[in-house]
Amino acid sequence: MRAQSSATAAPRIAVAGAPDRPGLGTLQAALGVVAFSLTFPATAWGLEGFGPWSLVAVRSVLAAVIAGGCLLALRVPLPARRHWPGLAVVGAGVVLGFPLLTTLALRTSTTAHAAVVVGLLPLTTALFSALRVGTRPSRTFWIAALAGAAAVLAFTVQQSGGALSTADVYLFAALLVCAAGYTEGGRLARVMPGWQVIGWALALCLPLTVPAAALALAHEPVRLTAHSVTGLLWVAAGSQFLGLVVWYRGMAAIGIPKASQLQLAQPLLTLVWSVLLLGEHLTVAAPLTAAAVLVCIAVTQRARG
Repeated sequence: MRAQSSATAAPRIAVAGAPDRPGLGTLQAALGVVAFSLTFPATAWGLEGFGPWSLVAVRSVLAAVIAGGCLLALRVPLPARRHWPGLAVVGAGVVLGFPLLTTLALRTSTTAHAAVVVGLLPLTTALFSALRVGTRPSRTFWIAALAGAAAVLAFTVQQSGGALSTADVYLFAALLVCAAGYTEGGRLARVMPGWQVIGWALALCLPLTVPAAALALAHEPVRLTAHSVTGLLWVAAGSQFLGLVVWYRGMAAIGIPKASQLQLAQPLLTLVWSVLLLGEHLTVAAPLTAAAVLVCIAVTQRARG
């Protein structure tokens, strides 16, 4: 395949027709949010039969196979050389870092607890975006961002008995690496369809994920059950690729601001799945903190412009 020479060289299959159908775009963005909200419960299911390293590595390989098949089928040209460093950041943050750190956290943390902490991701991404792009958000934005961070920190410390647990350290690290990956991915999505950004990032990580999967499977016990296989397939196909496809198509149709408003429901949806699918019992603090973070993010979305 030859290198992509311009933004118009890549096929626009991923967003074709989307801007003319805003209702469909809203539905697609909402489906993306639902797909992402199931990631933590699916990961918990996957951990019933796979070790954390095996689950993350195999997940990435399977997602890369799906994405690579789409890239080949549509004959998408290689990205320009100047885009590969950004794709590497996306791969390090979204393909490897976030899945690994959150999976390690979910060995000892409930999905409800993790959902509340990771509910800060939109705010963290906004902070990284401000640093990377050089935007200057308003004072209201920063006040709301700090309030959301304080709410999550208070919740985390209270739930962990007065100190951060190892799982909390993993989750906060996951916020940082994923925000960096999202920021760089958002920048790249201006010059190529978003699904191609994640597709090429997955492909770029294959030299790492394939040997990692072989090594992890050789050293971690595997117990195939309905839950573990379903969880693996969902985080690979649903969370890591297909969810991003409909999410980016939806954003192309209705715009990033409106799509971001839909994503505010993601932590609360994950709390619902944690009860329905995993039988977890929520403390009063979990939904209250998630709702507080939702309000803070809503304020930042209105104040960013």
